Amino acid sequence: MPVGPPLPERLLDCADPQTRQESLDRAADAVRAGRVVVLPTDTVYGVGADAFDVVAVAMVLAAKHRGREMPPPVLVPNPRTVDGLAVDVPMYARILMRQFWPGPLTLVLRSQPSLQWDLGETNGTVALRMPDDEVALSLLAEVGPMAVTSANLTGRPAATTGQEALDQLGGAVAVYLDDGPRTGGLASTILDCTGEEPVVLRAGALRVEDVRAVLGTTRLRAPADGDEGPEPSTGETTATQSTRAGAETVAGTTGAEETGAQRNDAEEAAGDETRGTPTADLVGSVSPSGVTVPAGAVRILGP
Repeated sequence: MPVGPPLPERLLDCADPQTRQESLDRAADAVRAGRVVVLPTDTVYGVGADAFDVVAVAMVLAAKHRGREMPPPVLVPNPRTVDGLAVDVPMYARILMRQFWPGPLTLVLRSQPSLQWDLGETNGTVALRMPDDEVALSLLAEVGPMAVTSANLTGRPAATTGQEALDQLGGAVAVYLDDGPRTGGLASTILDCTGEEPVVLRAGALRVEDVRAVLGTTRLRAPADGDEGPEPSTGETTATQSTRAGAETVAGTTGAEETGAQRNDAEEAAGDETRGTPTADLVGSVSPSGVTVPAGAVRILGP
């Protein structure tokens, strides 16, 4: 027999102010009980669980048919949460949080080594984002940081409604919060903030020019215009590619999944940090490419 209520009863209305709080309470109870929930974000719908519940995070990956090599990002209710999750947070990252959170900006930072969590193969980093969505922030305020990735089976389009998420994920999810359609717009912009200067891992909804405008004398490194970068190793479009020297992230948001058939959502990217020979990696629902970056493939852009 199936565990929990019938599937239609798991879809809870958050659009109606009369039922929103009751729906949020049921979702919060499910998260605290170690179950998986679907929630709206400012881009598409996400599927997630308590970031500190190892089994629940594994259930999120299993629901999507995804492996540990593509860990999910962590959504936070406010910037103050970051210091409990990351270490050596540079001042430029704090400036970016102040300017652009909540919003479509994912920051990859060094994870607190003392934390008892297991998001997958992150190699000591974590991707953090504060979504600009009232329902998501209300749930996060109740339960704390959640490991959240796009609400879809890997390789299929991300859900833009609660019903679409239910159609794909079915009984793997205990509660679906439905707050009406989400546009499925551009994925979040991802920055590697593990070094002295930020590195663009993926340009997204937040323009690189807007990021650079608030950094002052801190340089923002990005792939040079016109550089093609490495060939995708898994059929991803070049929009989801990231070329950089030094450090890289894979899947911490939003883990990134497609918002269309081949586009990452905003809930992705926590990462892999490498030192030594620069490599070119892919961000999102793919593994690092392992392709060596040729000299000159990345250049420093001025403010």
